[in-house]
Amino acid sequence: MEKPSPIEVVRPWHGYHIRYALFDFDGTVSLIREGWREIMIPYFVEVLSAVGSGEAEGVLRACVEDFVDTLTGKQTIYQCIRLNEEVVRRGGPDRDPLAYKREYLRRLETRICSRKAALGNGEARPEDYLVPGARRFIDLLQSHGIRCYLASGTDEADVLYEARLLKLDGAFEGGIHGAHDDMAACSKELVIRDMLEREKILPRELASFGDGYVEVELVAGLGGLAVGAATNEDTREGINAWKRERLIGAGANAIIPDFRAADEIFQAIRGNWHAVSAV
Repeated sequence: MEKPSPIEVVRPWHGYHIRYALFDFDGTVSLIREGWREIMIPYFVEVLSAVGSGEAEGVLRACVEDFVDTLTGKQTIYQCIRLNEEVVRRGGPDRDPLAYKREYLRRLETRICSRKAALGNGEARPEDYLVPGARRFIDLLQSHGIRCYLASGTDEADVLYEARLLKLDGAFEGGIHGAHDDMAACSKELVIRDMLEREKILPRELASFGDGYVEVELVAGLGGLAVGAATNEDTREGINAWKRERLIGAGANAIIPDFRAADEIFQAIRGNWHAVSAV
């Protein structure tokens, strides 16, 4: 019996000539920040609970989960802006969202600092914190002349540092782009639109790979080829069903669990989607 393809074709594509590839970082390529959601959501619920609106914790958690997940892929500050809006709406103080961001990052650092230290001192290998097959797939694209970019909602200094730890700092010919406190200075939408304009790229020459709603919606909306990476960051195996559902809703053309099937994914984005079968 023929083994089913790991590529789930959701919206078939025709007439693409992929020359450029855009990658998200956390959850798509890197696993260093695996578990960030388990830090952000309880912290945000804690902040809202302190306002004293009388709402049940479950109600507050549902509210937080909804906006955190909807904004995943944008710069972290956007989630903190929305948190502040929810605080003010409940009668709490109007604070600078950067204060929430800094406290979230402080808490996250306690979870991931040992991972970065292990990578830095050689106790861990880059592949221990890479989505399976990611490096080989990026190298495969570049060997066929496809220019790779990375755009992340994580602060740019952190992305650059973590990319170095993963030996990826030279892997993205088009550059590594992260967030700045000045929100207008760098966003995925800005990176994508600048890329298209500066390099005279047609949308049908661009493929994106990401596990967040934002980049999939952006690229699909522009007419590019959007591949949703429904990675299971905890087990590093199989599909994360929640990610899959949201990525399909955002307009993904295809869903992959990771990049283990690098050759097959490459053939698919080159236009041979009919050669793969849905999972």
